[in-house]
Amino acid sequence: MKIAVVTGASSGMGREMIIQLWEHFKGFDEMWIIARREGRLDELDRQVGVPLRKFALDLTKEKDLRVLERELSEKDPQVKFLVNAAGFGKIGTVESLALVDETDMVRLNCEALCAVTRLVLPYMTCNSRIIQFASSAAFLPQPGFAIYAATKSFVLSYSRALNQELKARNIYVTSVCPGPVRTEFFDIAETTGEIPLYKRLVMANPRRVVSKAIRDSVAGKEISVYGLTMKAFRILCKVLPHRLLLRMMEWCNHII
Repeated sequence: MKIAVVTGASSGMGREMIIQLWEHFKGFDEMWIIARREGRLDELDRQVGVPLRKFALDLTKEKDLRVLERELSEKDPQVKFLVNAAGFGKIGTVESLALVDETDMVRLNCEALCAVTRLVLPYMTCNSRIIQFASSAAFLPQPGFAIYAATKSFVLSYSRALNQELKARNIYVTSVCPGPVRTEFFDIAETTGEIPLYKRLVMANPRRVVSKAIRDSVAGKEISVYGLTMKAFRILCKVLPHRLLLRMMEWCNHII
């Protein structure tokens, strides 16, 4: 049985990834889709034409991870795609955010991603793909978004190293590093603060971000960055001192 496993399936780019994987690849026997909101998973039955095995799980909880582990052991599938799209961010300074929000960001964005990847890896075969949703925030520290950016920096570093480790098995890992994307992500992020205007001006279409992520994954690329603005930002983060870039961002916040 050939399957795809997608976390963060109830909304945003996880949901879009399920739809586009079905549109582009007809060889799946099932898709295993994971999110906390079970009702939102049921809506996907009308949007894709492949059987969906739904898991209403909180991936930050050990007992829920064990559910996935048992199902993998019992069904022994071939996982051709693993997509880790579960994650969230909260805008605000480190001192202003609730402690539970900060630690939950680390648990979901980092720990859960690592756990799901480790559980699924034994079931992946030659020429399989792993798509990890990081962020362009991984390229530079983000005052006012510090915890989220740090978690995405972790995802990027971890995924690049994992890609190198898995070359011998012909399994390819792609880190997706978009800028701001027009999804429900900011409905949660802005419950504690407001996104800067300059980020609103470069918001991307989620369908295009996911389409490029799939193309880059199939091509075996290590990093997928959508749009000229974010590609330029990545280059700037490589060539200019981060201290200078942070001052420029602070200046933009004051004048816009």
